[in-house]
Amino acid sequence: MTERELESLGIWRIPVPIPFVQAGGPVNVYLIEEEDGGLALFDSGLGSAEARAALAEGFRRLGRSPADLRRIVISHGHVDHYGNAQNLVEEAGHPVAVHAHAADVGKVASHGQRWRDKMGHYGAYLVRLGVPPEVLMQLAGELGGGYDMARRVNEVHAIAEGARLRFRRFEAEVLHMPGHTSGLICLWVASHGLLLAADHLLERVSPNPIIELGPEGEEGFFRPLVSYLSSIARTRELPVQLVLPGHGPPFSGHARVIDALLGFYGKRQERIRELLAGGPRTAYEVTVGLFPRTRPGDLFLTISESIANLEVMEGRGELLREAEPEPYRFRLAA
Repeated sequence: MTERELESLGIWRIPVPIPFVQAGGPVNVYLIEEEDGGLALFDSGLGSAEARAALAEGFRRLGRSPADLRRIVISHGHVDHYGNAQNLVEEAGHPVAVHAHAADVGKVASHGQRWRDKMGHYGAYLVRLGVPPEVLMQLAGELGGGYDMARRVNEVHAIAEGARLRFRRFEAEVLHMPGHTSGLICLWVASHGLLLAADHLLERVSPNPIIELGPEGEEGFFRPLVSYLSSIARTRELPVQLVLPGHGPPFSGHARVIDALLGFYGKRQERIRELLAGGPRTAYEVTVGLFPRTRPGDLFLTISESIANLEVMEGRGELLREAEPEPYRFRLAA
């Protein structure tokens, strides 16, 4: 199915620029025609001036405007996906829906915790993962900057797994697919085999499994890669004909992409086994072994990837965690 055929179904893709090179390109905002001829948005793009201008130009190319909006559905609580929503609310007064999971609501809603409120919890956790103090200081200077490109949404409505959203030419089912975040949702259009996948499934980039602590810094609140592997197994069983991803053009062959992704994780875990063959290591030491040229500002993403794979291997009984004395060390099981 081509993008022209998607347009005949009342779906338009607007790529919106973002400054995050790791994401795999501009973020996609999807306009979907409503039953009354208005529009819904699946994701809103970033709230930067450049991103807002790109979205406005996308509306103009279609001969439409934010005044045509009836609702926004946010796939997950990352700034490139929700950052412009409050601006659009103030232009058109439409509702914003997010999955009911408290963590993603908290990321999007104005009443949620800010990154700066959680820095202490995350800093303490990174110390337990073995990050040296001088590296932590460098990281702290760079984290959280993306939140300046987004406004929190004043009023958020919860949307649940299995909810059915009626549009002009089709109905979509809300699928809760935790992994990239704990509250990520996709829209499944079974009648046409379309999966609006957000960052759950990308063709050329693996969705980062990002560290997510509980509201009071609780560890084990969410194990992203453990959850993701379960979610992506569900996705593989769907009769998907075309994936509409959060970044990059639509693509087919979702099972091929998933199998390649699982192979990628398998190779990463094999490399971790090689690193641990020399004796117990902290998650930070594993990270340095996996990503030897990582700059300090990217450490949060790379150590998230490392601890997520370590948690999967730990859950399978392949390795053990030595919790005392801190920092944690991981070793191969006998």
